[in-house]
Amino acid sequence: MFRTRLISGVVLVLIAIGLLTLGGYVLAGGLLLISLIGMYELYRTVGIEKSLLGAVGYAMAALYYLILILSENPAVDSMPVIFFVVFLILLMAVYVFTFPRHQAGQVMTAFFGLVYVAVMLSYMYRTRVMEGGQLLVWLVILSSWGCDTCAYCVGMLIGKHKMAPRLSPKKSVEGAVGGILGAGILGAAYGAVFGSGIGAELTSPVLDCAIICMVGAVISQIGDLAASAIKRNHDVKDYGKLIPGHGGILDRFDSVIFVAPAIYFTIVLLTRGMEAFKWFL
Repeated sequence: MFRTRLISGVVLVLIAIGLLTLGGYVLAGGLLLISLIGMYELYRTVGIEKSLLGAVGYAMAALYYLILILSENPAVDSMPVIFFVVFLILLMAVYVFTFPRHQAGQVMTAFFGLVYVAVMLSYMYRTRVMEGGQLLVWLVILSSWGCDTCAYCVGMLIGKHKMAPRLSPKKSVEGAVGGILGAGILGAAYGAVFGSGIGAELTSPVLDCAIICMVGAVISQIGDLAASAIKRNHDVKDYGKLIPGHGGILDRFDSVIFVAPAIYFTIVLLTRGMEAFKWFL
């Protein structure tokens, strides 16, 4: 099992390197594919993965990414509210005209799936197209997977106090703290090595990268536990078997999904200060 998990992990890292290095349409296309698979896995937990509700969700995810890559400045431009209103109307239309085939909870999951997977993952693309994004985007992977690794090692060595025993019995408070500090150290090291290449975006690359990664690490653990909570609610052990030794897309990318927007907005706050608030509107 360890060997299988290791090989799968290496393959994932190589794919991530390829997508993030190439950026542009290749990255957007890769994120869309990951999003569609992730949405399929989530929709499967409530039985709508092959339904008309699911089809509407997949189609709107594709449209979302199309609008994103065609935007004049995808790093800044917000998705029009009308997009999400139309999506909700379409879902409700399916709900009404196929009644009583679907339950209200399934409709809510269909809407939630687009935001939870496709929209949140898209912030990797938004970060990549920022000024200095070719280097800044790696902080998403560094803080997410770095936190996972550091938390696991510290938890195995000195973990005693359970953090969320009902969701993840093996996670400890010591491991969580170790993951955050470890991610911060990795971020500082990254800033020291690549800070000059980021340019003027970060005034203090070492400190800023450390802060960004620590924020990402905190959010990473929330994302991990949130995915576990959803699985517990639906008596699911793994979201899928696509990645040998890891499970499904959501099992491997559960923390990345949350970290991507966290890293993006933390960078915006650090680089633009009070001016950044207009980005959130």
